[in-house]
Amino acid sequence: MKQSLKILFHILLPLLLKAQDKAHNPLIYADVPDVSMIRVGDTYYMSSTTMHMSPGVPVMSSKDLVNWKLESYCYDTLVNNDAMNLNNGQSTYGRGSWASCIRYHEGEFMVSTFAATSGKTHIYTAKDIKGPWTEKSFKPAYHDHSIFFDEDGKVYMIYGAGELKILELKADLSGLKTDVPEKVLIPNASAPAGENIMLRAEGSQLFKANEFYYLFNITWPKDGMRTVLIHRSKSINGPWEGKVALQDRGIAQGGLIDTPDGRWFSYLFRDNGGVGRIPYLTPVTWEEGWPVLGINGKVPDELDLPANESLIPELVNSDEFKRKKGDPDLPLVWQWNHNPDNSLWSVNERKGYLRLTTGRVDTSFVMAKNTLTQRTIGPESTASTKLDVLGMKEGDFAGLCLLQKNYGLVGVKIANGQKYIVMESVAAGKEEARIPLTKKKVYFKAACDFKDRKDEAQFYYSLNGKNWTAIGTPMKMPYTLPHFMGYRFGLFNYATMQTGGHADFDWFKIETGIK
Repeated sequence: MKQSLKILFHILLPLLLKAQDKAHNPLIYADVPDVSMIRVGDTYYMSSTTMHMSPGVPVMSSKDLVNWKLESYCYDTLVNNDAMNLNNGQSTYGRGSWASCIRYHEGEFMVSTFAATSGKTHIYTAKDIKGPWTEKSFKPAYHDHSIFFDEDGKVYMIYGAGELKILELKADLSGLKTDVPEKVLIPNASAPAGENIMLRAEGSQLFKANEFYYLFNITWPKDGMRTVLIHRSKSINGPWEGKVALQDRGIAQGGLIDTPDGRWFSYLFRDNGGVGRIPYLTPVTWEEGWPVLGINGKVPDELDLPANESLIPELVNSDEFKRKKGDPDLPLVWQWNHNPDNSLWSVNERKGYLRLTTGRVDTSFVMAKNTLTQRTIGPESTASTKLDVLGMKEGDFAGLCLLQKNYGLVGVKIANGQKYIVMESVAAGKEEARIPLTKKKVYFKAACDFKDRKDEAQFYYSLNGKNWTAIGTPMKMPYTLPHFMGYRFGLFNYATMQTGGHADFDWFKIETGIK
């Protein structure tokens, strides 16, 4: 009996280890929505959406289609106006730049996006994926567009929602060809999903394989789920025939990618609660000239690709704020909430610290400048920081946040000359806790649980960095459309009474799991 079990063990163990070496869905358990993807040689490139964050339109690379590395952002500043600068009571939460399109043509990368915040379509080009990126922009903002460099030398753009239109761009991408009128390409692209539609077909992404053009869209039938639609045609101008390509757990919006060895996949994403909109990958087979997504109509949990590695350090990462000569002031993992005021932050003013200095008085955390953020990651993640409060002034509030419309904060407030550890949440509508602080340094932590859509966080504080005390009640983290983004860890400091105070952050640490 023992010998039989031993033999069985030796047979099963390699199979189990092999299974563990495979990739799994979700591909990236973090907010990386509106994915657009290309392959150049043996390297894959992907752009995504970060909307009101600056810098914006992140571009990533991968050698295996599974593990991705941030390479650059297409812009430092989308536009300088009151909304992006959080001036005069204006903001652009949930807007900024939306779904991008990445392409490679004649030795040059191109990423395009559009923004209601600027009222324009923005096209960025670079010879190197790391940049620098050069911008061309023009009006109007073409919704959810897909740009396509055709074999005839023409550059087309398809855009719209429900009624999809096609137009032609100038060869240098500086605007529309004025002598070629735009026209309706598909009058009702939602039609394959029925008549009872809540979200009309949008999110266009155009590809060509073999003899057909394939146009991917997302639609959402009422009382249904996010649905993948595919239209195909032998001519870019039509006629087009369409069909429902996938209805599985709301996984939708994306397109096609092939591997150097001839396999095909479809990249998509799923609304996944507080952590945000997370990418999935599914194998594609071909039947009668149509791409067939998934296995028996389902996106598999396991993929025949190399195993997923940690999102740390390539998409999120800890930071000691210690910089060597030649290092960027901020690594790519960091993004500011809206445009920063670069005169009010530094990693050099006090070596080994991030200093956030107040430059104006604000009454609301979400309207305060210079909140520095990183993605939360699932299924569980924890962020912590050490704060030196010696430079803070009366009325200042600085600390660690979880940023979304229903945000939560833990930090230090200065009131009547006294320092207090304070926890606030939108759900409570007020301070949940206030504890006197006599030390000049204090530690904060936020632990997030996104498993099975629990979407709950707990804040903590510590006076020595070893013994942690929970503060406030567990915070619910619902995904809200006004911010249209997964929750973000952030470091903040804002003034409510006077300017010129500063908060010094010694380090920021992010870990997987509840720590």
